Amino acid sequence: MLTVTPGDIEALLLPLIPQLATRVPDDILSGLVAARETETGARARIVLDQLVQNACVAADDCVPICQDTGTVWVCLEAGPDVLVPGDVFSRVNDAVAKSYIDARLRKSVVKDALFDRGNTQDNTPAFCEVHFVDEPGVCRLHVMLKGGGSDNASRVVMLTPSAGKQGVIDTVLACVREKAANACPPLVVGVGVGATFDKVGGLAKRALMRPLGTVNPNPDAAAFEAELLSAINATGIGAGALGGQTTALGVCVATAPCHIAALPVAVNMSCSATRRATVDVPTHVVKVSESEGE
Repeated sequence: MLTVTPGDIEALLLPLIPQLATRVPDDILSGLVAARETETGARARIVLDQLVQNACVAADDCVPICQDTGTVWVCLEAGPDVLVPGDVFSRVNDAVAKSYIDARLRKSVVKDALFDRGNTQDNTPAFCEVHFVDEPGVCRLHVMLKGGGSDNASRVVMLTPSAGKQGVIDTVLACVREKAANACPPLVVGVGVGATFDKVGGLAKRALMRPLGTVNPNPDAAAFEAELLSAINATGIGAGALGGQTTALGVCVATAPCHIAALPVAVNMSCSATRRATVDVPTHVVKVSESEGE
């Protein structure tokens, strides 16, 4: 049996958070460069030029890509033979506080959404979850710094099954048309379909972790992603919402089973500075007695 410790998670987060705040992931930067090379709109080319230049300045000077350095989302993905202790996230907030204070990142978390909007002053708490996968030996950490503009542009809709595929397309396009301008396009759009009301948003967020350019292992989902991306870019909203061919750099779809009477859909937008990374977590061998394993 393998296990992971709170110290393992903390040690990974301490350097990773400042890195995410100041460096655009390679796949996102490549997508921006590629969009600039094919863009025909004059204003959109200027925006894409500025986004690429901003990414380079941020990396060179180790300053935030965006003034909104987001909330911290952490998802631990563990295989069936990995023991996850109940306190595995106990030192995450320590890592977040230290990273945001030491790197002088903006703190954007309030104490209570409704009753106390005072700033926590250290960007805690982080928002953490465990996701179990059927991959023996796997233990990986997904981390995302999610800005308010892009998260505010997201939505969950409970469709009826009769809405079908076209209903999902219409939901995504309605969200893009209404909210894309506030989410700093070009976007990466995560789409979750299935599960339940409380789980479908997680599908959409985890979908955003898939690097641009990787093909969805489900052929039907891969074709649907291409269809959605074409439809989103056909809106003409474009980079910076100033018109153009690239409203989104990519669309990532994740599906799941659901109730026969339901068709849950979630759209989770991510901005042109999609700040996310997936890293392997070191594991340690532990002995489990027969009685404990029963």
